[in-house]
Amino acid sequence: MKATVLVDNISNEQIEGEWGLSIYIEYGKYNILLDTGASDLFVKNAEKLGKDLEKVDFGVLSHAHFDHANGMQDFFSANRNAKFFLRAGSEENNYFKKWIFHKYIGIKKNTLVKFRDRIEYVEGDVEIVPGVFLIPHKGVDLSEIGRKNNMYLKKRWKWEADNFAHEQSLVFKTDEGLVIFNSCSHGGADQIIREVSKTFPDETIKALIGGFHTYQNSKEEVKELGERIKKTGIESIYTGHCTGKVSLCVLQKELGEQVQAFHAGLVMEF
Repeated sequence: MKATVLVDNISNEQIEGEWGLSIYIEYGKYNILLDTGASDLFVKNAEKLGKDLEKVDFGVLSHAHFDHANGMQDFFSANRNAKFFLRAGSEENNYFKKWIFHKYIGIKKNTLVKFRDRIEYVEGDVEIVPGVFLIPHKGVDLSEIGRKNNMYLKKRWKWEADNFAHEQSLVFKTDEGLVIFNSCSHGGADQIIREVSKTFPDETIKALIGGFHTYQNSKEEVKELGERIKKTGIESIYTGHCTGKVSLCVLQKELGEQVQAFHAGLVMEF
């Protein structure tokens, strides 16, 4: 399989970046788009990188935040047929709280209604095509993580700490083991690895690819995360987007060459 980063915070000389993530994945006969970044930039970068969005068989939204979902409407214009898979319970109700104020950080308003015929909601473990799975968080209450990160859901007239029930991992079976994509890993990178490992107890976990949402964490917190990741036995980590430069350095110090940074235009093969 081959994964090409269309959008990430870090750009290169040819490929522009933005605060967001979008990855074009080629797996056997299937072309899959994971997330759409924060704008239509992924469309422009796909053209530069020679990736045809019209040939995408289906899209996956990792979670219901703007920096992964704001390009969905642009994808539906570029590709007239492909479905987009969202975790059941994904709504346009995600906010960031600062003092008493709430800033909207969710899916662009009216997307879910306007394009309801193109969106498919999934529950539990789902094998969308042979060897490709969508895996939710399992058996844990992540509300405290939402509260710590000031992320809330608007439920009618109430505010609830985000429990990241709208977040999912995209998992591929390869000859080298399972490759996990989780774009922001809000539930914790080590937790995600353990969830997938329990789901597939007879499989080796080859790699985890995604942001770790540690750009605001202390060095000690990131060091502890690195120690927990090391205990999972995973072979490779590719991270970027919301991990942060300082956190990346801490993880590389803790895990060595096991950790690699990604950027817009990077191609990963497994």
